[in-house]
Amino acid sequence: MQVVIVESPAKAKTINKYLGKDYDVIASFGHVRDLPSKDGSVEPEKDFAMHFESDSRGKEKIKAIIDLVKKSNGVILATDPDREGEAISWHIVEILRDKKLLGKIPVSRVTFNAITKTAVLEAMANPREINQELVDAYLARRAIDYLVGFELSPVLWRKLPGARSAGRVQSVTLRLVVEREQEIEDFITQEYWSIIANGKSTSSMPFDVRLVNLNGKKLGKYDIANEAMAKAAAEQIKKSNYVVGNVEQKPQKRNPFAPFTTSTLQQEAARKLGFSTKRTMEIAQKLYEGVDIGGETVGLITYMRTDGVDMAPEAIQSARNYIENKYSSPYLPRTPRLYQSKAKNAQEAHEAIRPTDMMREPSRLRLDPDMARLYDLIWKRAVASQMEAAEFMRTTIDIEATDKNSTLRANGQVVVFEGYQALYQEGVDEKEDDENARLPALKVGEEIGVSNIKPNQHFTEPPPRYSEATLVKKMEELGIGRPSTYSSTLSVLQDREYMKLEKGRFHPETKGRLVIAFLESFFGKYVEYGFTADLEEKLDLVSAGSLEWKKLLREFWIDFHGGITDMADVRITQVIDELNGRLENYLFPKVDGVNSRTCPQCGSGTLSLKISRYGSFTGCSNYPECKFTRQLGGDNETSNGENGDVELGIDDTRGLAVLLRNGRFGYYVQLGEDPEKGSKEKPKRASLPKGWVPDAMTFEKAMQLLSLPRTIGQHPEDGKDIVTNIGRFGPYILHDGTYANLPDVNEIFEIGINRAVDLLAQKRAGGGRGARSAPAALKELGQNSDGVEVKLMSGRYGPYVTDGTTNATLPKDVPQDSLTLEIAIGLLAARAALGPAKKGRKAPTKKTAAKKAPAKKATTKKTTTAKKVKS
Repeated sequence: MQVVIVESPAKAKTINKYLGKDYDVIASFGHVRDLPSKDGSVEPEKDFAMHFESDSRGKEKIKAIIDLVKKSNGVILATDPDREGEAISWHIVEILRDKKLLGKIPVSRVTFNAITKTAVLEAMANPREINQELVDAYLARRAIDYLVGFELSPVLWRKLPGARSAGRVQSVTLRLVVEREQEIEDFITQEYWSIIANGKSTSSMPFDVRLVNLNGKKLGKYDIANEAMAKAAAEQIKKSNYVVGNVEQKPQKRNPFAPFTTSTLQQEAARKLGFSTKRTMEIAQKLYEGVDIGGETVGLITYMRTDGVDMAPEAIQSARNYIENKYSSPYLPRTPRLYQSKAKNAQEAHEAIRPTDMMREPSRLRLDPDMARLYDLIWKRAVASQMEAAEFMRTTIDIEATDKNSTLRANGQVVVFEGYQALYQEGVDEKEDDENARLPALKVGEEIGVSNIKPNQHFTEPPPRYSEATLVKKMEELGIGRPSTYSSTLSVLQDREYMKLEKGRFHPETKGRLVIAFLESFFGKYVEYGFTADLEEKLDLVSAGSLEWKKLLREFWIDFHGGITDMADVRITQVIDELNGRLENYLFPKVDGVNSRTCPQCGSGTLSLKISRYGSFTGCSNYPECKFTRQLGGDNETSNGENGDVELGIDDTRGLAVLLRNGRFGYYVQLGEDPEKGSKEKPKRASLPKGWVPDAMTFEKAMQLLSLPRTIGQHPEDGKDIVTNIGRFGPYILHDGTYANLPDVNEIFEIGINRAVDLLAQKRAGGGRGARSAPAALKELGQNSDGVEVKLMSGRYGPYVTDGTTNATLPKDVPQDSLTLEIAIGLLAARAALGPAKKGRKAPTKKTAAKKAPAKKATTKKTTTAKKVKS
């Protein structure tokens, strides 16, 4: 029996069917170990020794793999055909080496670009050794990313309170978004006008023309600068007679696009399907791992993490056969089309993303809607890449005034032969001018009547904010990161609240602006686009065996560590001064065209950036005498002092004003004015709950907040009060030590005794405060072979799958919406193979602990030497 190790359980099940009973296929569920998130995982002073550890899930997988290997007569590593896949195989070999298993059984490496029976069997017939150069590139990348994160992030936390962390690729990507926002804010709009009219000959339909020449001068975009000039030009056109002065026709060809790479797939799926990069990769993974076709699981597309743009010869021939059968001969080029990657730092020479069978038309498959849409996109792009070019006839007609004082122009484009566009047209990021109008056949000298003359006002617009598609495209152009990491990079930046996606466009958060300003000020080299791209190129040299990986690390570490050391002497006041200058336009809005830092309330203080872990704002240097603040990231400006409070009304029962105020931690309402200095009495206050906006605050709402906590009534069983309030985790009800959450803030003012008692009963069914609620089913996956229902559940420590007897934790790299019954059954089988979970034991006393304490063992951490693997 030979053990085959792959990454996913779905892949394991399919490959096991292909290989038969002489093979046992097991999934590693991605990486089985990694650098732990703590100091000392990489030690530069020990020649960059790397200490890998396994988490509890990884340990379970390692045990299951080792148990199988011990019973086998060979190990075949069949992880994914990229750097990460090579690294996973290398980790497994290192673990087997530690367990003294390597010398006893042969170990080989195989890769396949598609999960089909033919591809898998061919790979098994051509094993190889692990590619150590790819492993070295992985180790170098992982070490650099760790060192940047664990050296730079603590500096951020100390010098810029409230910042989360900094990553090598994430920081440069964030800089793109921040710089685009600064371009938009600094943009000065310019007015300009154009003159549009209708032209018509005696025998033609009307067509659009525009003014391009006036009084012997060719008009530039901004030459008609105002309404007066536009009206004067329109009047001149009205008084003139026109004839056709010139007709020019030029044939044009447009070639098809190359099949998809990871990056272009993400971009096109965002444009045409509205998918995020993360969603695109999740669905592509499913298509790669396969679906059931005729009782057999078959992969529908080739591997989806690739920079390659060409296809295998047999795939090209298959596409050409399809085109020849489906379309007429003009659609098929004489020779196959071959493509070369234009992307900066293109990775290993993998095939492009394509269907595993070109004859498998999308309409013949029964897939879920999103899978069907993405497969349709991939299939059409791949087939169209081998079709003939589209042909157009571009026509330009100049219509000249008989007095030679003005010229009007009409542009049009006519499709002569649709070619590949009969099957596929690429989406666009920004809408371009429409010049595809069909024009009439006109002759030079023919009279043209001009009517419906319209002066149109325009304003220049700033560059658009990045969408997911355009940001990924820019990252690829600059060589920032890898296509396989684009999705996680964008997700991390949003999770850290450095930027947000609104209406399909990225906006930087205040926190993100501050982080980039800090990094540009004190670590400018490491957020330069050229530096990041150059580092990627060096990592590629390591992959190619042209650069020793530790030499790269040493060169990087000398400069980087020096910068970290120098920051120790920089005070927070110096950081604030630097940010005040660099972010002047953002922090201090212009007054009469000038950035003013004079406090608008007291007139003598100077405004400056104030940073806390709870948020950033600008405040007055005369604090506490002057309490003026301006929240960042919005248009709200409040002086929390004598003249800046918003009075919402008067509480008649107490005779006190109800005020809406803006403090350093956000908006709140307060009953009465601030007490005099030294007074122990404090006015009642209540923060605005999440979802409540200051502009919508009323006296009634404020009084509701100030009245909390609210007693709903007495519990019918014991007569004790049931109380409702807002806590740090949101609205809740409380009775006799049991808390139950409420879904909506407004419900704390409306909930009655019956619903409160019901919610408390539900909560107690799962335990009181501090205990876990009854598990909730997130998804019913179907029945296993024994007819038992398998479910995805919500547990205290995260989601898990269960068949009622065995529970298995859902790995972090298996998205909930990608979970299938087959994956769940694989997880349960792997968990069951480990035997029952160990029960907790009584805590030992000092006496028994001393008797039973074993001798200290050497650390289990593995120091990586990255020796070449000889399988």
